Amino acid sequence: MPDRQIYLLSPKELSPETIAVAFAKTSRSPESFREIAQGLTDEKSAQFHEKWVVGYGHASVAEHAVLHIAFENVSRLAIESIESNRLASYTEKSTRYQKWGPDDFFIPSELDGHPLRDEYIETCRLLFGTYGRSLDPVRTLVLGRAQRRENESDEALDRRVRSQYVDVCRFLLPAASLANVGMTANARVLENVIRKMLSHELAEVREIGEQVKSVARSEVPTLVKYADVVPYLVEAPLRLPPFSEKMEGVPRRGGGEWCELIAYDKDGENKILAAALYRFSDIPYADAYMHVKSLPDAMRVDLAEALLGKLDKHDVPLRELEYSTYTFDLVMDQGAYAEFKRHRMMTQTPQMLTTRLGYATPRLMTEAGFGSEYEAAMKSAAEMFEKLYEFNPCVAQYIVPNGFNRRVLAQFNLREAYAFCQLRSAPNAHFSIRRVAKRMYEELGRVHPLLTKYMRLSEETWQGVEENYFAVDSA
Repeated sequence: MPDRQIYLLSPKELSPETIAVAFAKTSRSPESFREIAQGLTDEKSAQFHEKWVVGYGHASVAEHAVLHIAFENVSRLAIESIESNRLASYTEKSTRYQKWGPDDFFIPSELDGHPLRDEYIETCRLLFGTYGRSLDPVRTLVLGRAQRRENESDEALDRRVRSQYVDVCRFLLPAASLANVGMTANARVLENVIRKMLSHELAEVREIGEQVKSVARSEVPTLVKYADVVPYLVEAPLRLPPFSEKMEGVPRRGGGEWCELIAYDKDGENKILAAALYRFSDIPYADAYMHVKSLPDAMRVDLAEALLGKLDKHDVPLRELEYSTYTFDLVMDQGAYAEFKRHRMMTQTPQMLTTRLGYATPRLMTEAGFGSEYEAAMKSAAEMFEKLYEFNPCVAQYIVPNGFNRRVLAQFNLREAYAFCQLRSAPNAHFSIRRVAKRMYEELGRVHPLLTKYMRLSEETWQGVEENYFAVDSA
């Protein structure tokens, strides 16, 4: 029996395109990966990709070519487009631990030569100026309430409380705020990223798409060179709005709930339990399902305990939890959505940024005596938004601060619900997203108590988060 071999094909020695070919050729070659790679050149690799990936559509080969791309000084609004790809990894400049300077905002080229440009810049300066002035009074309040630990230096204390006051002041930062993000993606994903960005409504995103394509071609010249504008993606935002406009006369439901479970699999718990039995038996799924449905409640409880009772806090539940799905219609502040969107195993449909759904006011902002300035800044942003909206609704999004509410539709399975609710309800999570996670957990527990009770959440309630961290929202 040949000895087992496990080793790297290092990008220090081979180009990403060559590594992709080495992996692809193993399906038909008896040679080792090293032997295959030794016979390749960049030119031969390019020829292979032209024939098989481009010519015959074997796009999965491109997944073996991985790139790491750094984006610096792009707007938060553009970052949403960059991070809208499920099969990629991202790390972003944190609004919780870093502070923004007075000029750290983007000016969209759509406003070049337009009368609103100067007013847009003035409003951005107002928001960033208010943000800068809010840092000291909120910090002073937080420090005054913090208990200094034994032998803790001033510097260490400031680091410990920084996220608490920066967390609050970030509500003022608009979507125009500049930030950095690192992305790791394979060439197949990257090709789709480029196509989406080149087809985007915003000039900034299209320009970033061109730059990404140029940077990527230096490493994977064949795999992304055909990435181009997609007419379907360009036309969809133009074709659909007229149908939305026809809905203006449609009566709206009352209630105004910010967290609504609008659809779920009513038999989801039985389906998950049946799938678990199916996995560890040799019977057809239909038989497992009928068996679970026939069980008395006590035995279903025992079955759920066997499936989930031994989960540790760092364990991932079995994939059988994916057989039940849930759909939520949510309204949350934009700061919370910035964290919510990281859960890319969900299917998410966010509406465009707006100031028309009101804004959240952090309690610490008012307790620090900064409530009036905060409200004035938010009012100015809302007025500027309406002016920009008349010119270009997409461009108007740049001026919307984190504190304003946003609507998003989200669908996910129970396995992802475990990941989201446990992570985002943790004590070190931002209070905005904790409120969302706790409320969603409550709704999930209402419809599927048998399987959600094994989630490990703190005793804090979403009502407690609202009371302790938020002043009354502005409608």
